[in-house]
Amino acid sequence: MEKGKGVMGRRWAVEFTDNSSSSSSRDVADPPGFNRASHDQDDGTVSRGKKDAEANWKAQKAWEVAQAPVKNFLMLGFMMWMAGSTVHLFSIGITFSALWQPISALQGVGKVFEPFKDNKVDLLGPKLVYIALNVVALGVGVWKLNTLGLLPTHISDWVSSLPPAQEIEFSGGGIPFQR
Repeated sequence: MEKGKGVMGRRWAVEFTDNSSSSSSRDVADPPGFNRASHDQDDGTVSRGKKDAEANWKAQKAWEVAQAPVKNFLMLGFMMWMAGSTVHLFSIGITFSALWQPISALQGVGKVFEPFKDNKVDLLGPKLVYIALNVVALGVGVWKLNTLGLLPTHISDWVSSLPPAQEIEFSGGGIPFQR
């Protein structure tokens, strides 16, 4: 006994092959207004339309990825503002993060835009925007280093025998300081 047939065999079966001598469905005339040649051409335009739609989608997503550093930049800017301008562990960690993230993003530009490569998609614009936004973020990190006083901006920072730079302005709370 075959598996699944039971004792009496199959009661319902569908035969998909046409062994009859009658005319096949190919001999039936097409309905009015239907043209097989135009139907075959529509398949080509549909596939072209799909490819164009996919290229448009890839271009749109590439621009979204290119503008993604703005979100990170705003969050990091808020964190740097909250860290203040004094040198302590939190402000140094935030500043290091502000420098490291754009550098690592600039190193991986090719990998970021790899999924969007297509002959129909121009990636030069999104890549340039992505690079420019990361350079701005890197500049903000360098600015934060400067406000913390961690950048060597005076000659006495390099040569220990020279006196440090004179403070241009000094303020205190209500008590005059004599120099």
